[in-house]
Amino acid sequence: TLPVIKMDSEIKKQIELHTKGATVRHKSPFENLDHYDNGYEPTQEFINKWVIPFYMVNLRDKDAFLNKLLPLKEELNSNIIKQLLGDFNWRTRSTGARFAAIKNLTEVEDIIGIHLLKSQVCYAGHSYCIALASFNSPNSVYYLEKYLEYYLQRSDLYFDQDSALSALIWLDKKNNTSNAKKMLQLWDKFLEGKSNWDLNKTQEGFNQTMEFIESVKNNW
Repeated sequence: TLPVIKMDSEIKKQIELHTKGATVRHKSPFENLDHYDNGYEPTQEFINKWVIPFYMVNLRDKDAFLNKLLPLKEELNSNIIKQLLGDFNWRTRSTGARFAAIKNLTEVEDIIGIHLLKSQVCYAGHSYCIALASFNSPNSVYYLEKYLEYYLQRSDLYFDQDSALSALIWLDKKNNTSNAKKMLQLWDKFLEGKSNWDLNKTQEGFNQTMEFIESVKNNW
């Protein structure tokens, strides 16, 4: 028989955090910002309905995403989205941000913006950037700029700098502004030693995703 391995509470906690997406713990100027938190774990029934069908579907695969979402269209509301965003898990938060973008739920803009700045879990940042770009407000630009001003100077953190910059560039083209210009200088410095980062490729994918988001929003 295999030996029983006893796991102390701290090790168990660290494994749980890693599973939820807290793979890189870091100090930042944003760590003391109050972030939205449910204070409870969502039920498995909730996860099965609102997360598992959606979190791995590429938004550029329009048919796959809409085929899963449209049967739930009448049930999707701000309460569901806030529950998703308030859970400490990259899967729930990513899904919540996507739904917020599609429904243009600007009331959660600060929740998403602060989540982006704090970058507590991996993988979710790209979806935060999609949502902020879709809201297209001065507040959206503020969060993207604050994120880039700091994280582009953290060359050791391989986070969502390319998605945030792509979002800012997308907003510039949409609004005839030039907010990304100063960030591109920081990007060049950040890119040193990162040969596998391709901003043009990220922009191309981001733009395709935003085309989908815009088309769904306009027909929701």
